[in-house]
Amino acid sequence: MSEPSPEKSGSKQSREAACPICKKVSVAQFRPFCSKRCADLDLGRWLNGAYAIAAVEDDNDGEDDSTSELSHQS
Repeated sequence: MSEPSPEKSGSKQSREAACPICKKVSVAQFRPFCSKRCADLDLGRWLNGAYAIAAVEDDNDGEDDSTSELSHQS
């Protein structure tokens, strides 16, 4: 038999994603997490506001572009 090529033997390990909480190998049932515990920890972080997406404030003070254009045309 021929030996497996390095590309094929390492590809399975590279496709296995690590749990974003504890870095263990993820399980299909809880993907991308390894367990329900890690999934629940992540959900708790979202609900407590630990994760946030940065936003850039606009200078229009809540007005959208179409409204401000119409008010300037009058």
